[in-house]
Amino acid sequence: MRIAELAGQRVAIWGFGREGRAAIRALRHRAPGLTLALYCTEAEAAEARAFDAALRVYANEPDAVALSAYDVVVKSPGISAYKPAIITAQAQGTRFTSGTALWFAENPQARVVAVTGTKGKSTTTALLAHLARALGIRTALAGNIGLPLLELLDQQAELWAIELSSFQTGEAGALELGVITSLYEEHLDWHGSRERYVADKLKLADAARQLLVNAEQASLLEETVAHPHRIMFGRQDGWHVAEGSIRRGEVDVLALSQLSVPGLHNALNACAALAALEAMGFDAVAAAPALNGFRPLPHRLQPLGESDGMQWINDSISTTPQATIAALDSLHDRDITVIVGGHDRGLDWSPFVRDVASRKRLRIVTQGANGPRIAFALRAAKSEIPLGDVDNLADAIDMARIITPSGGVVLLSPGAPSFDQFHDYADRGRRFAEMAGFDAKTMTGIDGLGIA
Repeated sequence: MRIAELAGQRVAIWGFGREGRAAIRALRHRAPGLTLALYCTEAEAAEARAFDAALRVYANEPDAVALSAYDVVVKSPGISAYKPAIITAQAQGTRFTSGTALWFAENPQARVVAVTGTKGKSTTTALLAHLARALGIRTALAGNIGLPLLELLDQQAELWAIELSSFQTGEAGALELGVITSLYEEHLDWHGSRERYVADKLKLADAARQLLVNAEQASLLEETVAHPHRIMFGRQDGWHVAEGSIRRGEVDVLALSQLSVPGLHNALNACAALAALEAMGFDAVAAAPALNGFRPLPHRLQPLGESDGMQWINDSISTTPQATIAALDSLHDRDITVIVGGHDRGLDWSPFVRDVASRKRLRIVTQGANGPRIAFALRAAKSEIPLGDVDNLADAIDMARIITPSGGVVLLSPGAPSFDQFHDYADRGRRFAEMAGFDAKTMTGIDGLGIA
């Protein structure tokens, strides 16, 4: 629906994060005469009333009765679309939308590359924007990466590099190119099951005229085989990694040593960005040298420096076991102590247990809510890897200092969300840096958000 269609209607905003505030501003500007209410937490209520004195602010989560009183509810992404109250209200006629859906309705002609994936989506989206700008293309970088689309509602760009989470893929309108970097299980608490998570991720394929997927993931290829205009990265006839280089077919384009982001998985993310740029009709080969000037995103294999004779690396963004495995792969042939564990979403850690069984020079410290479950799985597999099991991140850091050899690496790559101890992954990463002896104030946000 267009924002102007909300004029004169009863509308509720659910969520007062950055998405919610952007929605309030957009609706006030483009939908006169609406009755606007906000549902937020009690801690946010005073700020919300100061933000817009005309808002009807309710400091609670709405039930089905409350939601059914509105014509339209604009929901923030973190609120599951499968809540019983939402399903009941929808059955009674309330329409639900989002800032993402409203932006797409307002910008049907925009040239959009929308990127999703269990892992790699933020880095790939940022790489795409960086490469496009290196060619002089006016490019927007927005979406789940940290800038709500509605904040750019009245701005123009030649190319839109948009990250979409699994919460948002079903909200996208028709777009020129969809990119899926990977597909594992995640966010089961929001989606309810692995099957629904996969189905929601793949809604992006329905919206995309062209679909770019990772050829190295057989399950993803199987799920997307029916798309009429599917292209691939990670395959020898296209953009792929081989023999220490990023290649386009048989041609070496850039040595991996020139990449500013470590790990084969990031080299594959670069291939995804290059393939996306090419699919949009731009000269990806000419753009490729700009990869060495890309600034890595914070909390993603972010080197913090040396402290107590050890190197410390912050990979707090890691919220799946597969992401932890990829982080370990990027640091091969080094003495590593990896800190894993956090909020327990019931994910299967057996692939991690199998993977680490053959690794040398590795130590594992489990912590957090699911730490005991990970430790139990490792012990049940009779793993010979030195293992410590502690309660929290602070204790894990203390243990890492003791067991990591001089010159070794302490890697925070939890493979789990942060909500058992921290506000979000960024909060966890900052606290890790502080407890390791670094200045967290230097951990700035993502470069290049917005239009440039």
